[in-house]
Amino acid sequence: MAKRKTVADFIALKKTGEKIAILTAYDAAMAALLAGCGVDALLVGDSLGMVVLGYDSTVPVTMDEMIHHAAAVRRGAPGAFVIGDMPFGSYQSSSRDAIINGGRFLKEARCDAVKLEGGLEVCATVAAMVAAGISVMGHIGLTPQTATQLGGYKVQGKDLESARKMVEAAKGLQQAGAFGLVLECIPDQLARIITETLSIPTIGIGAGVHCDGQVLVTHDLLGMFEKFIPSFVKTYTSLSPLIKENVTRYAEEVRQGSFPDAAHSFPTQCDFSELLGQK
Repeated sequence: MAKRKTVADFIALKKTGEKIAILTAYDAAMAALLAGCGVDALLVGDSLGMVVLGYDSTVPVTMDEMIHHAAAVRRGAPGAFVIGDMPFGSYQSSSRDAIINGGRFLKEARCDAVKLEGGLEVCATVAAMVAAGISVMGHIGLTPQTATQLGGYKVQGKDLESARKMVEAAKGLQQAGAFGLVLECIPDQLARIITETLSIPTIGIGAGVHCDGQVLVTHDLLGMFEKFIPSFVKTYTSLSPLIKENVTRYAEEVRQGSFPDAAHSFPTQCDFSELLGQK
């Protein structure tokens, strides 16, 4: 089993230029599969609200739901670097609340780090969490928890002024102690500038090839979420049709009586005929 990565390892990967691969995980079974495939970290994203829990956005996701799923991921992948996503409302109210809730990810779910959304407005919170011993990954650009304030799920940083603010936010988060930074839905050249400006790794999602690493929602990568597919997602396979086809076959065989057959039943070892007619 490969040794679990540390925050220092991710900083070192940036220095050597080796790309970082991260995927989301929400349960033990999938976490175990992904951890054995060479990914560098597993993100228990609040995207579970949509792809697992059936919410319309990430906003309704609670701390208890996040802890529940993050703990399952840790049990499934004990050797993985696991990042817990701070849900909406868990860190915005105060640094104290952020430390308490971030601490829950470490204590109850045994995560290695947490991720939170926001720019300069969360730098003081990030600094307080890091000072309390919580490793924090930042997230700027399109921030799904506040997408309505950004005009919806749209590319951010398209003009010079907003791009300048994003660079300042990135530098502020690094100064606050963030060990890495997710860049979501921003122009690839802006992502390149931020990546070259920072000494901490950038993780892109819809931010182009120049980031130090990439993250995708696993359900999108595997073609398991059919409500919508972001334009930046590469769907490596389409499992939904395969799942539907085989579940349909199973239901038909059950109704026809062809499953289970002899190969999937336990043979009788003795004569049970005397049990017939007993009440």
